[in-house]
Amino acid sequence: MNTAILGVFIPTFFFVSITPGMCMTLALTLGMSIGYKRTLWMMLGEVFGVAAVAISAVVGIAAVMLNYPLIFTLCKTIGAVYLAYLGIQMWLARGKLAISFEQHAFTGSDWDLVVQGFVTAIANPKGWAFMISLLPPFIDNSVRIAPQLAYLVGIIMISEFVCMSLYATGGKGLRRALNKPNNIRLLNRIAGTLMIGVAIWLFVS
Repeated sequence: MNTAILGVFIPTFFFVSITPGMCMTLALTLGMSIGYKRTLWMMLGEVFGVAAVAISAVVGIAAVMLNYPLIFTLCKTIGAVYLAYLGIQMWLARGKLAISFEQHAFTGSDWDLVVQGFVTAIANPKGWAFMISLLPPFIDNSVRIAPQLAYLVGIIMISEFVCMSLYATGGKGLRRALNKPNNIRLLNRIAGTLMIGVAIWLFVS
């Protein structure tokens, strides 16, 4: 692939990835509540969700989503309701993601976290809009599309992973700073509020 194109694409996408958004906020929230290592499962689902959106934007599935907005709205609504439920549970210091001073282990399954990340990525309308507008200009129709798409999607996945790692690590650091008995409730409410904020963002966007 043209190195000049990559030289423009890499910093452009990294800048967009590092900007606070739904997925980055989710990484920060989970970093606070369950730690970086467990957040990796959510990040796994998110990067594959972003990859699916990117590939779909290039091959034309996005056009179907735009022509049938009800399907997309349904996906967004389900994802928003699920995240809002998790946020409320965390605010009330209940559920699998809530932090307990006596027990810090996450009792949910890794698959739950993978699904959470994947759903957030594919239900993000701004992600679709960005991929539809950004990726096509970087595709050269005079050569095979598959190798180009593989390079670009690989860069996107790496960029998303690095940026989410930064956010999740920051969340873990905040947890350590507040990890005292009298601050556990505050930490749960901060994480829960952020989760609810992501849900609202997803629902109204």
